[in-house]
Amino acid sequence: MPKITLLTSLLCCLLVSCDMFDYHPYDGKITGERNINEKNIKRIEAACLNKDTIRFAVMGDTQRWYDETQEFVNTLNKRNDIDFVIHLGDITDFGLTKEFLWMRDIMNKLYVPYVVLLGNHDCLANGQDVFRSVFGNENFSFTAGTAKFICMNTNALEFDYSHPVPDFNFLQQQFNQEDPKHKKTIFAMHVQPGSEQFNNNVDWVFQDALKRFPNVQFCINGHDHRITAKDLFNDGLMYYGSTSINKKSYLIFTLTPDNRYSYEVVYF
Repeated sequence: MPKITLLTSLLCCLLVSCDMFDYHPYDGKITGERNINEKNIKRIEAACLNKDTIRFAVMGDTQRWYDETQEFVNTLNKRNDIDFVIHLGDITDFGLTKEFLWMRDIMNKLYVPYVVLLGNHDCLANGQDVFRSVFGNENFSFTAGTAKFICMNTNALEFDYSHPVPDFNFLQQQFNQEDPKHKKTIFAMHVQPGSEQFNNNVDWVFQDALKRFPNVQFCINGHDHRITAKDLFNDGLMYYGSTSINKKSYLIFTLTPDNRYSYEVVYF
């Protein structure tokens, strides 16, 4: 009788004391700030309103490199000439809920606003759902000065080709919503055409869809963990790749009112 009573008491303690135990790493329990991209897009658009020169930093593939990401934040915070930051995806390595939250909290220390794209590692397990809760939709756009930035999910392999990736309906909607104030267009994605992650059955269709937009400047991508600059289709549209953050470098692009741009690699 005493043994049964003791066992019952232990079971009751387990049932009523769930907060004593950690949650499953893929449970999707979100604490802290959500909808980061939407909030920061408002900040970007307000800060860049009527600016004719825009300077932004590009980085990505932070994955498990927390110390290096913190160094990047510290380094960028010492500058006063950057309008915003674009993280090109793979903010996590395994799509773990805590990975998203840890990296979010590090990136939130930036003095300037930032946006994050969906990477292929971010799609693991229920990472897509966590990404949407913490950062927002995987396809989105924003305006900085007279430049329109179109950010897309291009991780077709992670969706097993069961979803439209890249989403041409999204691209068409963006084209239909073009505003005369948009004098130039920049495209951001995690993987570029030709990657094992990209749906290369539609690579030329994708490229043609991009080139319909007003004064396309260039495309930026992550995933390859190295700095790249390629005219992928030999048609003049450049794709610039950012390295993984453990290489301790990032890109800075400057858009000028004469419809030109420049870029540089910065090491820290």
